[in-house]
Amino acid sequence: MLAKLEGLEAKFDELEQQLADPTIFGDQERYRKVSKRHADLGQIVSVFREYRKCSEQIENNREMLEDEEPEIREMAEAEIEELEPKLPALEEKLKILLLPKDPMDEKNIIVEIRAGTGGDEASLFAADLFRMYTRFAEINGWNVELLSQSETGAGGLKEVIASISGDKVYSMLKYESGTHRVQRVPATESQGRIHTSAVTVAVLAEAEEVDVDIRPDEIRVDVFRASGPGGQSVNTTDSAIRITHLPSGLVVICQDEKSQHKNKAKALKVLRSRLLQHEQDKAKAEQDETRRAQVGTGDRSERIRTYNFPQGRLTDHRINLTLHRLPQVMEGDLADVVEALSSHFQAEALKASVN
Repeated sequence: MLAKLEGLEAKFDELEQQLADPTIFGDQERYRKVSKRHADLGQIVSVFREYRKCSEQIENNREMLEDEEPEIREMAEAEIEELEPKLPALEEKLKILLLPKDPMDEKNIIVEIRAGTGGDEASLFAADLFRMYTRFAEINGWNVELLSQSETGAGGLKEVIASISGDKVYSMLKYESGTHRVQRVPATESQGRIHTSAVTVAVLAEAEEVDVDIRPDEIRVDVFRASGPGGQSVNTTDSAIRITHLPSGLVVICQDEKSQHKNKAKALKVLRSRLLQHEQDKAKAEQDETRRAQVGTGDRSERIRTYNFPQGRLTDHRINLTLHRLPQVMEGDLADVVEALSSHFQAEALKASVN
């Protein structure tokens, strides 16, 4: 591991020299690539240097244990006691940083939220979840673009699809996919009974044209007139688009824009991302099948999280995380949840790499 880390440090220093050369600014594409690689290596090199410094300080203090002066020996012992516990934590951090990166981590996402069981209450919670993710995006300086939504008369959402773009969006939100369960008293409940509803969330890495090639003969495009909740007309032109991907049977509908071309562009963006996810799921299923034969499965992805409003509690069932600060989470304060999930799955990946 040390040899690999030293190699990465040498690469980091080389990139630093390139960035110090004024001529690099004449080639913006090269500057962007070098800057990104330099930034990517920055964290692991910083932790490695801290680890090496700590190791050297321990070694120096061990030599001082042989000193004739009792005060120096006592000082060395105290420093060793303070430094030694830091090494295992730094080593663990380095192992996690050396894990192969998910190639999708840097991508933007398409998030799809759909009301499940629970009628109006489920659609209201779908709207609440969309607001939660939108607020989290704002906190992180990301951009949210609404691609498609289907509203209910009660102010909820049957379905909403949006694009979220920014720094490491997929990396931070990829573990949000699954069934989100809500327990609360609906506004229409006169007897104060708690109802349980469900909403599904799908987080897809946004696919570029280079990621997924869609040939014109693989899709059927249907044009129709958009309509809103209760059959109300959204506009009076045939601008809504339905794209059917014939090989897979996937169907995407976009009708929010008044422009047919804009709706088609949005629909194709969603379709590419769904097809990319389809390929990823297929590859992962093959890997999981191999691993399941070796170690079994503990998959609980059916219901990933419960939001209990009467108790102000959020529980993520995959990692046994419970937070008693649900109002803040619903306002977009998701950082603790995201970090806990990331740490858990990094630890799981580390264990899998050792087995």
